[in-house]
Amino acid sequence: MLVSYNWLKQYVDINEITAADIAEKMTRGGVEIDFVHHLNQGASSIVVGYVQSCTQHPDADKLSICQVDIGEEETVQIICGAANIAEGQTVVVAKVGARLPGDLKIKKAKLRGELSQGMICSLQELGIDSNVIAKDVAEGIYVFSEAIVPGTDALDALNLSDDVLELDLTPNRSDCLHMLGVAYEVAALYGKEVTLPEETVDVDSASASDLISVEVENKEETSYYEAVVIKDVKVGASPQWLQNRLMAAGIRPINNVVDVTNYVLLEYGQPLHAFDYDKLNSNEILVRRAKDGEELVTLDGQTRSLTGENLVITDGEKPVALAGVMGGKSTEVDHTTTTVLLEAAVFHSSLIRQSSRTAGVRSDSSARFEKGVNPERTPHAAKRAAKLIHELASGSILSDAAVVDTRTITEPKIELNLKKMNQRLGMDLTSEETAAIFKQLSFQFEQTNEGFILTAPMRRPDLQIQEDLYEEVARIYGYDNIPATLPEGTTSQGSLTPFQAKRRRVASYFEGVGLSQVLTYSLTSPAKANAYKRDDQTLIQLSMPMSEERSTMRTSLLPHLYDVLSYNVNRKNANMHVYEIGSIFRSNEETLTTQPSEHEYVAGALTGVWQENTWQGEKKVVDFFVVKGIIEGLVAELGLEEIISYQPATRPHLHPGRTAEVIMKGTVVGYLGQLHPTVQRDSDLRETYVFELDLQALLQTEVSLIQYKPLPRFPSIVRDIALVVNQDQTAGEILRTIQGAGGSLLTSVQLFDHYEGEHLEEGKKSLAFSLTYLDPEKTLTDAEVEEVHQTILQKLESDAGATLRQ
Repeated sequence: MLVSYNWLKQYVDINEITAADIAEKMTRGGVEIDFVHHLNQGASSIVVGYVQSCTQHPDADKLSICQVDIGEEETVQIICGAANIAEGQTVVVAKVGARLPGDLKIKKAKLRGELSQGMICSLQELGIDSNVIAKDVAEGIYVFSEAIVPGTDALDALNLSDDVLELDLTPNRSDCLHMLGVAYEVAALYGKEVTLPEETVDVDSASASDLISVEVENKEETSYYEAVVIKDVKVGASPQWLQNRLMAAGIRPINNVVDVTNYVLLEYGQPLHAFDYDKLNSNEILVRRAKDGEELVTLDGQTRSLTGENLVITDGEKPVALAGVMGGKSTEVDHTTTTVLLEAAVFHSSLIRQSSRTAGVRSDSSARFEKGVNPERTPHAAKRAAKLIHELASGSILSDAAVVDTRTITEPKIELNLKKMNQRLGMDLTSEETAAIFKQLSFQFEQTNEGFILTAPMRRPDLQIQEDLYEEVARIYGYDNIPATLPEGTTSQGSLTPFQAKRRRVASYFEGVGLSQVLTYSLTSPAKANAYKRDDQTLIQLSMPMSEERSTMRTSLLPHLYDVLSYNVNRKNANMHVYEIGSIFRSNEETLTTQPSEHEYVAGALTGVWQENTWQGEKKVVDFFVVKGIIEGLVAELGLEEIISYQPATRPHLHPGRTAEVIMKGTVVGYLGQLHPTVQRDSDLRETYVFELDLQALLQTEVSLIQYKPLPRFPSIVRDIALVVNQDQTAGEILRTIQGAGGSLLTSVQLFDHYEGEHLEEGKKSLAFSLTYLDPEKTLTDAEVEEVHQTILQKLESDAGATLRQ
């Protein structure tokens, strides 16, 4: 909804308030203003001019020499190339020194030897959108349809000094789809009164019922239909003020009769339609459902095939308008029209929505009928439009309009308990303060011992229950003025569960080490789900999927991470390190009679360069140990180091020699490794490393509290050992044996060498470890270290069959 600030001032005294202030106030009051559009796009020194003479340029067939009165002592000579320039016109003139939109400056110039002292402008050159300019003035310069004193500011005459508020309305605030609704809103926010338009009309003695009758086939679908007849109408251009207001609202002026119906639509929110009475084939209006196969040429020139879902206005036989949506071309009001039949009706909102959709056309009228019009205001809108047609088109309004009225107008009464409202809002408003707010809103109410009984006006269909009134009070009082309070009662202040807190730590950890979080679909293709499911799983498929690619619940997070990597790599984003926390879905029931189980997992995928030091010319490419280091860091973050181990493994989609499983208390809780070359090729990826962990299992495991140790005050002693072990023995097994035998003095064990080949027996390998000994209470002696060291070597020999390498 576009609201002209200058037009709004007609209903509410806001002369001392700027459009920007109103936008801020309305937004804080619950009606969001997206933009405040300044209609003047940089034009200045633009005045109204009168063309006193217009002669042919002696050296140019398409140029005219004009002598123009611009309200100064002397006329100015302007060379104009517009085909529609003529003597006696009132035009828009950009004087010498003026600026036009686009920062175009007007200077004196000579055109084919003749001096030009300004520019006669079109509306487009002033920055007005071509879509809202009347078709008869869209070409060439703009000529005012009425006399204006030369020298008058043309920007004011064209309303280009106006500001337009663009309202972003929620569906429940259809009351602000018109100027009066916005006026009530602004008046309530500023504590002002609303001035309603004048509706009093003088009617002719002749009766409209002698010329037209109205019949409604289904009165539930059309609860009100009024046909007003206006004779002796002179159709022509609308006055400038009316054209200005329509253009500010984004509507193209057509003629004075049609423009009045659009004007009242914007003013009252009531769609109206004007028929050329003489083009009707009878003196009867019948409102009915269309018959299948009937056709109607609408005002936009389109032939529309109708069905029984369309409501139509007929002349007793054939359709002449698509009710509530658009009129028909055959009864259009044009310059030959002398008698107008003005329609004001209330149609069922859902029927108009259905009719608009099936006909494939949506209009300003249908948009308002769909949201529901105020049935109480419909007769008032008809009077307002008839009055304006009488004033602007010299029409005579016939008495006794033809009316079918089955409206049920009941204003709901809502009880409001003041104590409950204050408790809900966390406020302490008195009944006097609340009553003052209701008066600002122009609501009728009665005070009771406990609060109020309020009669919700028909213009506010969103008010149905007392919580709606709470909102009204809160927004008029000012959301910023509501104190910050905690809820009263047995509820407590919310907080994260231990699981949620740990999940946040996991996300923070991954982002801290350099991974970016992504979110992918929970739905995948059967092929991707089948490739990662367990042998005992049954795929969970949707009964009505959007597509085959989104037909199955995922069994792993990894396939869609491949898609993320492939998408970015194909767009030259070569170094990708991503992770996702999400759910996978499992079911062991072949019949799927029970709900599938949902397990939270975390997965990551990395490709390209991990670290790069450009200055030193060094870079580290992602490899198995980068990923394993990330997992080890996560394990340390969660305090699970003592119960997590790793062992070689094979997975169908991973490289057979670069894959490991993550073991927690003897149970596999995840895996990591390089993507299988075949999978990499099929996914259009280069060397890629991935991991996937059962986050639910990791976070639900109880761990002991973290104990911090002070920095050592005494020196440590480091011993290195090189062990010969069987090739099938892992470094992890040896490391755990060393740790178990080292006792409290052994503080650190690090593997620093792995060797296989010459000088070793077949089936053997060498593993070298660095052992650090430390006593936090004293300086260790060589004898104390040697005793523990020998114990470790004996344990390695007896349990692991390891010997020192010679």
